[in-house]
Amino acid sequence: MIENESGEDYLEAILRLSAEKQDVHAVEVARELGVSKPAVTKALRILVQKGYVEIAANHIRLTDSGRAYASSVYEKHRLITRFFIKLGVDAETAEADACRMEHLVSPATYAAIKRFTEEGEA
Repeated sequence: MIENESGEDYLEAILRLSAEKQDVHAVEVARELGVSKPAVTKALRILVQKGYVEIAANHIRLTDSGRAYASSVYEKHRLITRFFIKLGVDAETAEADACRMEHLVSPATYAAIKRFTEEGEA
């Protein structure tokens, strides 16, 4: 488990980037998140210690547990975005708000959002 939002954001960014190409580099993660390369290096050190990321020859790869965690966060992000859009929020605002909420929403609230969004009922 990651204790802060930014760690989850890093995992999510690595997941999205790795969907585009197998080898992900720190500079790409920095660009994706709008942070400095030293910030990425520091975050990666923590993610490696937690067993979510492996780095070999400057290539960043998610471990199985890292991929599972990142996929869970990203799925929550996409679902909350769809929920907001279904409520009439514009896509850009829905995306930005979902990025913040994905880290804070309780499991019970997330389950209700999921039911509403996927089944059309609260």
